Amino acid sequence: MSDDHPGDPRSIIGNGAMRTWQWLAVLVTVGLNAMDGFDVLSISFAAPGIAKEWGIDKAALGWVLSTELIGMALGSVLLGGVADRRGRRPLILACLVAMVIGMYGAGHAETLSTLMLFRLLTGLGIGGMLAAINALAAELANDRWRSLAMALMVIGYPLGGVFGGLAVQWILAHGNWRDIFGFGAWATAAFIPIVWWLVPESVAFLERARPPGALAKINRILERFGHAPAAALSAVDAATPRLLTDIFRPRLLATTLLITFAYFAHITSFYFLLKWVPKIVVDLGYAPQAAAGVLTWMNVGGATGGAIFGLIATRIGLKPLTIFTLLGAGAMIVTFGHGAVGLGGLTTVVTLAGLFNNSAIVGLYALFATVFPTHVRATGTGFAIGVGRGGAALAPVLAGYLLQAGLGLQFVALVMATGSLVAAAVLMALKIRPVND
Repeated sequence: MSDDHPGDPRSIIGNGAMRTWQWLAVLVTVGLNAMDGFDVLSISFAAPGIAKEWGIDKAALGWVLSTELIGMALGSVLLGGVADRRGRRPLILACLVAMVIGMYGAGHAETLSTLMLFRLLTGLGIGGMLAAINALAAELANDRWRSLAMALMVIGYPLGGVFGGLAVQWILAHGNWRDIFGFGAWATAAFIPIVWWLVPESVAFLERARPPGALAKINRILERFGHAPAAALSAVDAATPRLLTDIFRPRLLATTLLITFAYFAHITSFYFLLKWVPKIVVDLGYAPQAAAGVLTWMNVGGATGGAIFGLIATRIGLKPLTIFTLLGAGAMIVTFGHGAVGLGGLTTVVTLAGLFNNSAIVGLYALFATVFPTHVRATGTGFAIGVGRGGAALAPVLAGYLLQAGLGLQFVALVMATGSLVAAAVLMALKIRPVND
């Protein structure tokens, strides 16, 4: 991603060492994704209590589980371009505010429609956040450690599920489903000052957007990161206009469509587990607290798998490693459908499913950062994530109707596992070429 000019700001970041303040900013993106993980999973944790209090059936519950996913799809597609036009940092702050309002409102909703409205708002914030932090994490890191930085950012999601799951088990033992959303609102609000003080704008964005005083702003960030100042901004190729619609131009069109479809297909399988595991475990006769524990272990597996993937990816190509994890994800979902003896066996299967599923997500996110150039990195990522969240929204609804129709868990899991397998096939057919800025 860096070029051959040693005084160029992006080359200073790309070729220089990773300094403490850079790693701190990357760790903030981990925390932000953790909040995304908890905010999304909060409705899964709350689902048994909502169904009991309001007496809704599985088909209706599927729509409740999907509402914020629809918002995430819209937020990713619509707000990814905002991050490329206005900057990563201001979008992140705005999305945090939207998430706080959405979580707080959901905890005080008195009707199903009001709950779904606030979940939609939460989803809009999460969707925009994902597009921005994916681009930001890639642009904060140097060339050597970019894959690891991306992996760390992505495993924030299951870490949010892990620690959120532990918190939820305590909350459910002392309160009710509404308290889950209240906890999420306060935790999300705490990140607003953290982002304000610790996360600067992306140097790559500032160099590309060139606002007034761009070089001075860049050099202040470089100084904070412990790097030498840039002598000048890179030369602008005036003959090559850079538009947000470039992701649909011939140079990127095939890559955009194929990697987006791969993400869409896999996320359908992934969100079947995330959204339905607690309710399925409760239906098998276990307590809601036990169900939250199973989902927590799925996220432990996800965090572990993401970390392992990030380390291995520094030595093995992203594409073959991602294909392997996609195949493993599909296999584990099928295994989950066969059932397991006892809560321990069920937890083991779900943990392994989380390991492979989230590793594949890490691989796909890293590929987004690789194939899209700076000027459309958040736009391309947002488009892929937004369309993918359509699959995320489809998954709980489809599974809900299949289960409501009386079809067995084994058949439903087999249907939902095909998404990961199709994604692996798509990546096999895709020629991935890193795009230089």
